[in-house]
Amino acid sequence: MARCWLMKSEPEVYSIDDLERDGSTCWEGVRNYQARNLMREMEVGDPVLFYHSNAKPPGVAGLARVSRAAYPDHFSWEAGHKYFDPKSAADEPRWWMVDVEYVGTLNHFVPLDDLKAEPGLENMVVTKRSRLSVQPVRPEEYDIVARMGTKG
Repeated sequence: MARCWLMKSEPEVYSIDDLERDGSTCWEGVRNYQARNLMREMEVGDPVLFYHSNAKPPGVAGLARVSRAAYPDHFSWEAGHKYFDPKSAADEPRWWMVDVEYVGTLNHFVPLDDLKAEPGLENMVVTKRSRLSVQPVRPEEYDIVARMGTKG
C-alpha cells in the first residue's frame, strides 16, 4: 500500500470545501524543514487525511490524495509574495510543495478528541500534540480514521 499522510490546514484559510470546489491545489507555504522533507517523500496516489487545524474542534474533515509529487515551491522566490524567502532561489530551492486532489468529505467530522480515544490510534502523530502540518500516518490508522468518518 502507498504511504499515508495527514495534512493540516486552517479551515478559514483553505478547507475541505475549498478543495472540493477546486478539485485540486498546490500545498504551498510549508516553512518547516521536517514537513518539507516529508512532502519530498510523497508519491502520486498517496492517500491523505485532510485535517482542519486551529478550529473548534480540530479534526479530520475529508480525504485527499497526492496528485503531483514534490516540486520546488516557486512562491518562495517571488519577491513580495507572502511565502517569499530571500534564501530560496529557482536554481537552489529551499522549499517544496506537492499537489493534492479532492477525494471526499467525510460523512462525519472526526474530532481530535475522538482520535485520541479510538483504539488503534494511540500512537498516531496527531494525537501526540504534534504541531507538524504534514505527518506520516500508518495505513491501519488511515483505515480506522476513514471508517470513523464514514460510520460516525
